[in-house]
Amino acid sequence: MIELEGVPELIDPVMVAAFEGWNDAGDAASTAVAHLEREWKGEVFAALDAEDYYDFQVNRPTVFMDGGVRKITWPTTRLSVVRIGGDKPRDLVLVRGIEPSMRWRSFCNELLGFAHELGVELVVILGALLGDTPHTRPVPISGTTSDTDLARRMDLEETKYEGPTGIVGVLQEACTHAGVPAVSLWAAVPHYVSQPPNPKATLALLNRLEDLLDLRIPLGELPEDARAWQVGVDQLAAEDSEVAEYVQTLEEARDTAELPEASGEAIAREFERYLRRRDGGGPSSGGHATADGGEGGSYLRDSPSGRTRPPKPPKPETGTGPESETGPESETGPETGPDADGEDSSED
Repeated sequence: MIELEGVPELIDPVMVAAFEGWNDAGDAASTAVAHLEREWKGEVFAALDAEDYYDFQVNRPTVFMDGGVRKITWPTTRLSVVRIGGDKPRDLVLVRGIEPSMRWRSFCNELLGFAHELGVELVVILGALLGDTPHTRPVPISGTTSDTDLARRMDLEETKYEGPTGIVGVLQEACTHAGVPAVSLWAAVPHYVSQPPNPKATLALLNRLEDLLDLRIPLGELPEDARAWQVGVDQLAAEDSEVAEYVQTLEEARDTAELPEASGEAIAREFERYLRRRDGGGPSSGGHATADGGEGGSYLRDSPSGRTRPPKPPKPETGTGPESETGPESETGPETGPDADGEDSSED
């Protein structure tokens, strides 16, 4: 039985979760939840026992000095609560941690126990996958759910992904079996610049979360960081003709696949976001999930000058992969990677 002392009664609570590791290309998803904690000054109220779920030879604890005293931080998953003010205040339960090494079902059941005790009405899980998407275009975000009614109400894809999955997919499925509405949002991260951070993908996830929950998220310096990131990648790509040619191939494939109505929907969403902000006022070791459900490592390498730069990727036979825009489920649902959740894919 989970007993939460010191946590006030929550208002229309929604749980937002992200996990470092295979489901988190470019650290885009975990950074998004960290941003919410920072901007809304989240207070940690619970942490899962690290020894129950983590292999410390895979995710090692870290040592730090605190006022001359040596302390250890253990890898785990922590929960915090933030209250969003305004005319219609509501609470978010933020879950940020690392994909567990073992006992995934118990891990999910423990998180669902917290959700039940707190009266959580919806679980939103953020993820990011590597895909064939150009860094110069808007980041593809796919939203999926296993709930047919929820898919219809929230304009989401009903996932039909089959293949390897990660904790994002397992947690979403656990929510479904427990009768808790759950949604996965996946960002597509260019595989040729997979090294974190990726503020552009983080920003895209937060924008989609705003639309999904109809709230305004203070973005701070993220928009400027995203612009600076793109300029930096532009400069690195320009140094290598093969990379520049490959990026152009991805751009052409992306632009050809874009439907006029999709552009219209994007403009409408952006206008609604503008109105919301105006009215609201004020302010890993290992690979990552890919569009085909496999693993990909960091594709960046050091140049002779010591700077990181995109590598020379092999030229695709057709110019774009089958999941280049939104993942394995791109057409039928986003899911790719672990759960097929991602950019180009979407999770279960």
